[in-house]
Amino acid sequence: MSTNVLRTTDGWWVVRDERAVRIDTKAVTTAELLADRDAVREAAASADSGTPAVDLAALPPVTTPCRVVAQMVNYRSHAKDSGFTGDIPPTFFRKASGSVSGPHDTIVRPSHVRFLDYEVELGLVMGAPLPVGTVVEEQDLPRYVAGLVLTNDVSARDVQLTKTQFYESKSYPTFTPTGPYLSLLEPEDFAHLLNLRLRLNVNGVPRQDRTLADMIVRPAQALTLLTRFQTLDPGDLLLTGTPGGTALKAPPAPVAKISALLPPALKWKAFFKGQAKNPRYLRDGDLITATIATPDGRIDLGEQRTVVADAR
Repeated sequence: MSTNVLRTTDGWWVVRDERAVRIDTKAVTTAELLADRDAVREAAASADSGTPAVDLAALPPVTTPCRVVAQMVNYRSHAKDSGFTGDIPPTFFRKASGSVSGPHDTIVRPSHVRFLDYEVELGLVMGAPLPVGTVVEEQDLPRYVAGLVLTNDVSARDVQLTKTQFYESKSYPTFTPTGPYLSLLEPEDFAHLLNLRLRLNVNGVPRQDRTLADMIVRPAQALTLLTRFQTLDPGDLLLTGTPGGTALKAPPAPVAKISALLPPALKWKAFFKGQAKNPRYLRDGDLITATIATPDGRIDLGEQRTVVADAR
């Protein structure tokens, strides 16, 4: 069974049955904690009744600085929403690790951003070095992936699309809520990954709901493709894509064909004029809740609750 670890200003905790037991470790970073798995196991096996987990203020369980890499269009439902047809080449992009925030921190929309979107994603936390050229087979995942986290790849769509700029549009502070738990996996847990169900609601209304079975490039293949050019180290984070249901949707095919004939400035002006009527983009005061878990609870990454606020 997986072990859920919580990070606070007072250190690291194992959470079980809604109670938290402090981990006796000097680890400060995620990488240091992963190197002290014996301390995690001791806390998990402790007879200490602990403290109510609800009383602890969770920090992101992935400490920064670290590498934060993400996969683009990696669920079939998202590809359909985005207007992709046929084979989709695997694509990665980087996010600034300064975008990583806590699971209940406010998401701050910069004043120049009009179209703020959400993307619930499963994050893989590396537990061992993956040098360039590493080949990862399915049976190798427990060797390289220490655990999982719930993330939200918040996106400024007007920056992303008009500038074709993923790095900026997804890297503003608070644009990667992470946690609450780092779910450390045992080797047998990896057989249950495809049962993980990703859900995201805005103001209680369901927006995204899919399992990993909808994923196009699965974790072992993704890590192999990524390490053709990118080294990964313990504590680094790979976001594995989002399901369909985001606010952004591709325009109907006839509209897309017509807009392709326009000069770029006119094309984007027309596109975002239409998007302005879309009520699904995030607004000041919206509450986002997100979960990732298997139906049997064997792996449960906890719940994020984040409020959106305009920059003051």
